[in-house]
Amino acid sequence: MYLSRLVPNPLSRDVQQDLADCQKLHQTIMAAFPQTKSSPRQTFGVLYRLETSQRPHILVQSRVVPDWGQLPPGYCLEDPMVKSLQSQYERLRDGMVLRFRLTANPTKKIDTKTGPDGKRKNGRRVVLRKEDEQIAWLVRKGETGGFELLSLATRPEIANVAVLPMAGSRRGIHSQGRLTFGGVVFEGQLRITDAQCFRDALASGIGSGKSYGFGLLSIA
Repeated sequence: MYLSRLVPNPLSRDVQQDLADCQKLHQTIMAAFPQTKSSPRQTFGVLYRLETSQRPHILVQSRVVPDWGQLPPGYCLEDPMVKSLQSQYERLRDGMVLRFRLTANPTKKIDTKTGPDGKRKNGRRVVLRKEDEQIAWLVRKGETGGFELLSLATRPEIANVAVLPMAGSRRGIHSQGRLTFGGVVFEGQLRITDAQCFRDALASGIGSGKSYGFGLLSIA
């Protein structure tokens, strides 16, 4: 697994367009990976997150080394940084306490009723807007992803988990309007309960909207 860090040039027209349209940002990032018949994002495990605090930058996680030479000229203020995460992943053990950051798209499916033919219909996905629903969603993700939130387990006031509103959007391909993704930035501390499940969660991401900058779980 590899982690890249891009520092976009705010004066670049390409950067300005990418920051205004997450569909275009997705296309720019995926251009650094080989094209495949199946989903390149899933094939190469590409997850990314735009960090806007302090000096804006983009973190990109992938199973292969990206070719950032495919970026438009002048896109970055400095050469992209790429480092291997393999040794860090191998050191993960049950019981380890880590700081984390996650920009996620908490959702749930509704109207998943069983039809007359006995088959369960795939319902529509809706965004969770309430803070308690968003936190409960992350707790459930932790149960299947091999981790628990320490602050939620020990501090009902959520002292170590900051929930900040965030949104991403893209222009609809077949629409003149905009499609909007509800998002939340989670920060805090977690404890690993199943190291292998946790590695899988790190590699595959958390929740939906992974093509548009959601789901990358960062740890320290």
